[in-house]
Amino acid sequence: MSPKQKEEEAEEEDCLKRVGELEAALEEERKRAETYLNQLKYAKADLENLQKRTQRNIEEALIRANGRLLMQLLPILDELELAIEAARTGGGEIVEGVEMVRNKLGKLMEAEGVSSIEAVGGPFDPRLHEAVLEVETRDHPDGTVVEEFRKGYTFRDRVLRASMVKVARNASSEEDQEVVEDE
Repeated sequence: MSPKQKEEEAEEEDCLKRVGELEAALEEERKRAETYLNQLKYAKADLENLQKRTQRNIEEALIRANGRLLMQLLPILDELELAIEAARTGGGEIVEGVEMVRNKLGKLMEAEGVSSIEAVGGPFDPRLHEAVLEVETRDHPDGTVVEEFRKGYTFRDRVLRASMVKVARNASSEEDQEVVEDE
């Protein structure tokens, strides 16, 4: 064997050795990648299960809260039925009975965080009021709520329903604006 052949054989052995090392490293990386993929699949499944469980808990909490509120409304419904029966039999205290039911319902709503919006006499606020009429008057300042057609309510500082109101429009303020525009 010539020295050149020996050198080529040594190079070939080195190459085969290097290929073997690379194949072993590749196999190790494949196993590691497979482990990571399995861990990712488990983590994804855990996340999906957590999301489902959280959604179920939210739905159950809503059902319990609604059930509690409905249980508090049942006696008021009973009292309304009694008031209707009293009206049918000719009881003269129907107004008193209905006022008592309204007051009871108002206390329940207040206890749950619902409050009425005070509108009459205050300035018009488009976040709280819905203007259905405008009336020209000199008795009230411009933009003042002079009458409420339907009460508005808030629930924990969020508007449930805006008040339907009549708003004062001061005729003199419009005339003043026209004079200023003419000048």
